[in-house]
Amino acid sequence: MATVNFSVPDKVKDAFNRAFKGRNKSAIIADLMRKAVEEAKMQKRREQIFCTLTARRSKRPAVTDEEIRSIRKENRR
Repeated sequence: MATVNFSVPDKVKDAFNRAFKGRNKSAIIADLMRKAVEEAKMQKRREQIFCTLTARRSKRPAVTDEEIRSIRKENRR
């Protein structure tokens, strides 16, 4: 198991210690780090999906507002 040393503002440290008094702070920090890693992976995946969809947008057929209105009107009958 690794030891990690971070510098945080005193107010953050004090608030953390109050919030998690009597609990295993190392386990809490490890869990928060795991969640941060997963969140970063998800954010990267979202960005990739956005880029893919954006690139495909130019390849989709264009439809005018009037064509959309006409199709909607036909389908309401």
